[in-house]
Amino acid sequence: MTKEYQFRVLPQVAADAESLRRYIAQEQGIALGAMKAVRVLKRSIDARQRTIFVNLKVRAYINEVPADDEYEHIDYPDVSRCPQVVVVGAGPGGLFAALRLIELGFRPVVLERGKDVHERKNDLAAISRTQQVDEESNYCFGEGGAGAYSDGKLYTRSKKRGNTEKILRVFCQHGASTNILADAHPHIGTDRLPQVIEAMRHTIIGCGGEVHFQTKMTRLTIQGQRVVGCEAGDEAFQGPVILATGHSARDVYRYLAEARIEIEPKGIAVGVRLEHPSMLIDQIQYHRKEGRGQWLPAAEYSFVTQVDGRGVYSFCMCPGGFVIPAATGPKQIVVNGMSPANRGTQWSNSGMVVEVRPEDIENEDFKIESEESFGSGALRMMSFQEQLEKMCWQQGNMKQTAPAQRMADFVNNRLSFDLPKSSYAPGLMSSPLHFWLPKSVSSRLQQGFKNFGKQAHGFLTNEAVLIAVETRTSSPIRIVRDAETLQHVRLQGLFPCGEGAGYAGGIVSAGVDGERCAEMCAVYMGKNG
Repeated sequence: MTKEYQFRVLPQVAADAESLRRYIAQEQGIALGAMKAVRVLKRSIDARQRTIFVNLKVRAYINEVPADDEYEHIDYPDVSRCPQVVVVGAGPGGLFAALRLIELGFRPVVLERGKDVHERKNDLAAISRTQQVDEESNYCFGEGGAGAYSDGKLYTRSKKRGNTEKILRVFCQHGASTNILADAHPHIGTDRLPQVIEAMRHTIIGCGGEVHFQTKMTRLTIQGQRVVGCEAGDEAFQGPVILATGHSARDVYRYLAEARIEIEPKGIAVGVRLEHPSMLIDQIQYHRKEGRGQWLPAAEYSFVTQVDGRGVYSFCMCPGGFVIPAATGPKQIVVNGMSPANRGTQWSNSGMVVEVRPEDIENEDFKIESEESFGSGALRMMSFQEQLEKMCWQQGNMKQTAPAQRMADFVNNRLSFDLPKSSYAPGLMSSPLHFWLPKSVSSRLQQGFKNFGKQAHGFLTNEAVLIAVETRTSSPIRIVRDAETLQHVRLQGLFPCGEGAGYAGGIVSAGVDGERCAEMCAVYMGKNG
């Protein structure tokens, strides 16, 4: 027989399977020998008080041995002779679209402009060594998309859009730890996610699909008001197109604008990466000098406030992680964060960003010295991103060396004469961010940091460093689609998908949107097949 219980236990009990089994047996009056196993169904940390507890929902197996499978597996059929769909992009949106197409009896052909996860590693390592970025193989482009080597977190608030639990199960089926099914804020780890992505690719190919690397879509094939395929250089691929190119494929946005395919500007958020010593964040969040200690994970935080009518908030918090160079081309500095599975580094970082709306950037405060103007068209938010990244590159000595400033110095408009040790491998150089960032961004960040410092004593400190610039929080463009069919508003057979199309904001939400686009594509194929 099985029974489910909810408990509040100390961290050392939650961390050890045998201790937890003994605890449950004692609390419920069950003979220890009768309790064959315990599975954790849900797990979260309550650190609001001095005594920290772990909230658990568990399933106890009493006089019964649990089945080997902890979750429902998906049976992927052979689709080698089935109708074909082209999936552009092998990030989470594209990969989950491809797997869902296989479930539905369609053959996906995946086109990825970058390299596979293993070949990408060499190009990523070269950024710090050469100070150069490969435009087709970097932290944003390549198998797995921007999440493969820059994040690995699976927490999402977009649970009304689709089956987020299924996304986690698919990850587990392809090698992720089943801990992600239980944790309140699941995380695979950037060091483990590439193997999971590779296994997903093997499923696609093993079922009769195709995956093409270093194959960049250059244009759609349009007949009348219908997309019937796409081109990648001299190669042509036939079928409806699920377009899942990610938030940094600016050449795709320019192509869409030139081809007069309906797109619109979308609000973004820009700011910096804020890096603290992880021990300090542990001490603040766990309210104790010893920090996390032996039994607790690296502490997380989440801050949000309003300053002068715009949101200021933390984004993509990476406890025990690294700050990484996330540019996709020359004359850019872009920073992002990542965490390995053990979250074991001596630093914790987060994006700290300010909401920017399309109507904001023509205000005088947002003017950036440039020969270009933002204009009033659909690409104006992307142009704003580009110009800010270029200015950061110029401030960083025209390398991937990032401009940086101590946190309290930034708030008080002071130059930092030295900088703390950082995880950012290409290196930092002191720069007055308060002076050259757009005033409406810097002033709001300064007030936001003051607010956050009042909420968490010790958070506003010169032990922390601001690293510029964080601009790729989301797509600056939305590719307009019909709310019901998920097809482009004018072109049948084109399914704008995921974060790059403006309809997702992370690995799980992109995966959910990929599945939805695959389902609508299957409906379309049924009607037009």
